[in-house]
Amino acid sequence: MAEILVLYYSRSGNVASMAEVICQGIESVSGCTAKLRTVPPVSTVCEGTEDSIPESGPPYATGTDLEECDGLALGSPTRFGNMAAPMKYFLDSTGDLWLSGKLVGKPAAVFTSTSSMHGGQETTLLSMMLPLLHHGMILLGIPYSVPELTTTSAGGTPYGPSHTAGPDSNRPLSGEEKRICLALGKRLAETTQQLIAGKARI
Repeated sequence: MAEILVLYYSRSGNVASMAEVICQGIESVSGCTAKLRTVPPVSTVCEGTEDSIPESGPPYATGTDLEECDGLALGSPTRFGNMAAPMKYFLDSTGDLWLSGKLVGKPAAVFTSTSSMHGGQETTLLSMMLPLLHHGMILLGIPYSVPELTTTSAGGTPYGPSHTAGPDSNRPLSGEEKRICLALGKRLAETTQQLIAGKARI
């Protein structure tokens, strides 16, 4: 069974909704399972602490979750065209995995949500790709063979799924945004299986 980690930070629940749909796409592929994890918020004024178990939702991720996964989907809301600080903080703590090369060769993909159509979706996705490239991961996007990529009037980019949440961050995922998330989950799962099978033959 291939295990794919779906790791996200969500403030208004939109990235969490995307993560759940991506999990559905992953688990639509026989032999693949999704492992949902999040990261805690961080303080801008002091050294913040959180309980090790969140009050609700999935558990907080650990380095072990990254080390043991066969593939990764990484999600964050946009913060001025960049990933949110809690996700960056978590990724900054993975130096030991980088030194040991534990993530080299694993497939990965990214996803995001913004309040406005041009709120930095693509640059946020690119910002999340950079540390994954440093880890030696194999990045996947959305190919234009996914028809919703050319018909969507909301979110959706070739760099990864995106969602336009509206000025109050309460707009639900559109049908096209959901199908793009499903397509990414399925593609990530199928690619993970192919890579595992290739290693088994070597």
